Amino acid sequence: MATDIFEIYKNKKVLITGHTGFKGSWLTQWLLLLNAKVYGYALEPPTNPSLYQQLEIDSKIDSNINDIRDFDSFKKFIQKVKPDIIFHLAAQSLVRESYENPIDTWETNVNGTANLLEAVRQLELETNIIVITSDKCYDNKEWIYGYRENDALGGYDPYSASKGAAEIIVSSWRNSFFNPLKYDEHKVKLASSRAGNVIGGGDWSKDRIIPDCMRALQENKTIQIRNPYATRPWQHVLESLGGYLLLGTKLLSCDKEKLEQYCSAFNFGPFSNSNKTVESLVNEVLKHWNGKWEYNEEDAVHEAFLLNLNIDKALQFLNWNPVWDFKTTIENTVDWYKNGFKNPASIAEITKNQIKQYSISFNKKIINT
Repeated sequence: MATDIFEIYKNKKVLITGHTGFKGSWLTQWLLLLNAKVYGYALEPPTNPSLYQQLEIDSKIDSNINDIRDFDSFKKFIQKVKPDIIFHLAAQSLVRESYENPIDTWETNVNGTANLLEAVRQLELETNIIVITSDKCYDNKEWIYGYRENDALGGYDPYSASKGAAEIIVSSWRNSFFNPLKYDEHKVKLASSRAGNVIGGGDWSKDRIIPDCMRALQENKTIQIRNPYATRPWQHVLESLGGYLLLGTKLLSCDKEKLEQYCSAFNFGPFSNSNKTVESLVNEVLKHWNGKWEYNEEDAVHEAFLLNLNIDKALQFLNWNPVWDFKTTIENTVDWYKNGFKNPASIAEITKNQIKQYSISFNKKIINT
């Protein structure tokens, strides 16, 4: 497996919060392939089935099943690990769930982030931190332009608002305690990342379009769509993770002169031609798995109608490029589920193969750009 860009992770102690979730499981598996020493802190897997269990990750890493809102336990685990780098993914990540449990959403997404940053500060650790938020952290004006990292933060629904608040917390701790200009005093490099609508195999969440499609198709049912004309920056999960890992390499290796450049927020989204409606996404899925869909207006809650990301900053400062276009993303996603349903024992191999396939293309594109 070509690991030229990411070889820095070999034998590094990497802490992933939210490692039992969809994105966390993919990131953990990728880092294991890179021979990193992975540690995880999260609640039990949020779904059944879960990719975390399907990949048998629990037996391969040092995993602590606990709540990031428990400051003392979280702090003790961080102190034990003394990680070289932390990827903070732990979150309540569903819009509909945020309407049903807004307080839990805010406590997890906002207080959980503050707990991480404050634990590192109190422990006086020398480490690197990437806080993962969301493209929904922006104050959505429903305009056609892609949101840039310096655009206003906000959010209509509790989930989106909590992600905007998490970004404000990151900015506050970076300015107050982890200022890049005073790195010699605190030894912490802190960045954040905002990804587009991530899809891929192994997502079993409720009320997310790809899992809903896959379950319906597997059961020969009609796919129910809430917002067919809503536009999103769809991207494969490996695209965002590649961005996180690339940003991590910069934090791990950059000179002090470039700290302000990398200790900041970065968007990782697709090229604009992957900004598609939900209807277009489902129709592309149905090219690879026969079925049908219908509009279910009664099941809809308020969600942003139009949402795009501007990725110029990642292109300029990280040399990061999306690798898989929209069609390739859908093809790989559907292939994961179809083969996984057919042979559950092959899921780990399918996942590893997709990581290897993507990583080879990623290395070539980044190196040659």
